[in-house]
Amino acid sequence: MDTSWATLVTDVGFPIMVTFYLLHRIEGKMNVLIESVRKLPDKMQPFRPV
Repeated sequence: MDTSWATLVTDVGFPIMVTFYLLHRIEGKMNVLIESVRKLPDKMQPFRPV
């Protein structure tokens, strides 16, 4: 029974850790992208026709 747990942890644990690491890295970049999209209408204001 111990070998099944060890196999499960090695087979599933590594992909889970890689996924959490990548999500953590992407989160910061997504926050910057969201903030840029929110500021876009204000930056486009001078280009709107009267």
